[in-house]
Amino acid sequence: MSLSIEQIASVKPGEKPVKVFDGLGLFLLCHPSGGRWWRFKYRFAGRSNAVALGVYPAVSIDEARALRDRYRAMLAEGINPSDHIRAKRAGRLSEPAHLGPAPRFLLGSDASLSFQLESGRLTLTPEETAELRDFLHATRAVIRR
Repeated sequence: MSLSIEQIASVKPGEKPVKVFDGLGLFLLCHPSGGRWWRFKYRFAGRSNAVALGVYPAVSIDEARALRDRYRAMLAEGINPSDHIRAKRAGRLSEPAHLGPAPRFLLGSDASLSFQLESGRLTLTPEETAELRDFLHATRAVIRR
């Protein structure tokens, strides 16, 4: 059962925090102080977790549902949303890995190597490509998996 704006407005803060569920793990947590936070509850690797999605009304019900759906997609791909959020805050990720296009590698007829990324293209000359190939071949013997 989905929440409506009227139902959200009718929730009054009590002595203890009150949870009002929207569905598929999304709920609004109403604190006694009057603050209302969107949260998404999920299970990953057998453990129950929850992530904050924002404060109501700054984050609308539609935005909270969109975030919930994005995190559910991550879970379907085996990505823990909490770990993803921590990594993004630490600056290690700029965008979710599963949402961006995969890099493209093109080997030209003149033996030049091009990398097609989201932000642009990087092209190595044939000499640089040969150096890279030699380097990768040399490190293959050192790094065993």
